[in-house]
Amino acid sequence: MVLRDYAPLSFTLLRAGSGYAQPTQVVPERVTLEDPALSVMTDLRSVSAVIILSGDSVEEAHRRMIQRGVRLLLVVDQNRQVVGVITATDILGEKPMQAVTQRGIRREELLVRDIMTPQERLEALDLEDVRASRVGHVVATLKQSGRQHAVVVEYDAARRHVVRGLFSATQVARQLGVAILTSEIARTFSEIEAQLAR
Repeated sequence: MVLRDYAPLSFTLLRAGSGYAQPTQVVPERVTLEDPALSVMTDLRSVSAVIILSGDSVEEAHRRMIQRGVRLLLVVDQNRQVVGVITATDILGEKPMQAVTQRGIRREELLVRDIMTPQERLEALDLEDVRASRVGHVVATLKQSGRQHAVVVEYDAARRHVVRGLFSATQVARQLGVAILTSEIARTFSEIEAQLAR
């Protein structure tokens, strides 16, 4: 191989204010209850998961959610193994006050591990079931579980769980074209049903 056959590329100085490319998932703007469930799943092969360590502060978790525009973070250990999740409801609800009272610490000292849902209590949906489902099944599942989010797992070659995706009630409602006025779960789903019945 002879390098003289290749002209070098030109460099340019990086401009101030430059961002960086991030993976994007193109989701349909509008869906119906009959569309495939995958059309409302955040696929972690297409979108980077927003993660945090269990030893990080709850305040850092909240900042990261606001910065990235998400309401759920995967909590990982130093080996990037999922050890739980933390949601905006965890942070803004009563869990922090309960943990502060029980542990006798200040709110600023709260760590993610103090209020997250740990892996051993985290229920997940199987990707194969999701592939065979519709958006209506996702709405019914979130409503029945009383949750704003659902984690979707697949299996690797060694038959271990790998978190593959996430469902968010807010995103599903947005894609269904339903306005959500509150983060309260019961009201969220009654609003979805009422607006879809029109």
